[in-house]
Amino acid sequence: MNIILLGPPGAGKGTQATRLVDSRGMVQLSTGDMLRAAVKAGTPVGLQAKALMESGSLVPDEVVSGIIGEALDALAADTGVIFDGYPRTEAQAHSLDTILADRGRTLDHVIELEVDEDALVERITGRFTCATCGEGYHDVFKQPKVEGTCDKCGGHEFKRRPDDNEETVRTRMAEYRAKTAPILPIYEARGIVSRVDGMADMNDVSGAIVAILDGVPA
Repeated sequence: MNIILLGPPGAGKGTQATRLVDSRGMVQLSTGDMLRAAVKAGTPVGLQAKALMESGSLVPDEVVSGIIGEALDALAADTGVIFDGYPRTEAQAHSLDTILADRGRTLDHVIELEVDEDALVERITGRFTCATCGEGYHDVFKQPKVEGTCDKCGGHEFKRRPDDNEETVRTRMAEYRAKTAPILPIYEARGIVSRVDGMADMNDVSGAIVAILDGVPA
């Protein structure tokens, strides 16, 4: 089974993808992670991407598509795939059709995690992590049990991502709406789009996604 998880940054795509990897043996293909891995490994596509990124240029669709193709070629034909962060544009959506068809694969589901923008801003801007072990916390939803001490490793240093601020989050939301949302009609015409409340409890979101994959009526 091949699926796309859609939703703006912070909607919970990574969390839900990880759960599907653990529970179903699927493979998460995150373009950001794959680009960084290809650059680190020094593959031909990675070297091309590195030169572009170092010059401040956007990595073109053909390079991203090449990395997706390489990743699929390395998997068994019956391994399910979760596309995370791809496709982002209409052109990439059409490229993905070709990539999958060339490998005898089809796209089964497109699942969008719907979010409330103001609530998402609160969710993201409140995030912080332990600087030692990476355990995640939140100003409102998950404070350390002992103030200033990580529950997991006992560390006392915490950090926040510099881009976890309201201006950046709202910019990312606008970019998602402008660039990614227009690909939905392509998949809606095929009848493979489902929507899940991304603001619900994580377990409820997981349950809704599993029900979609298993064909259980809502």
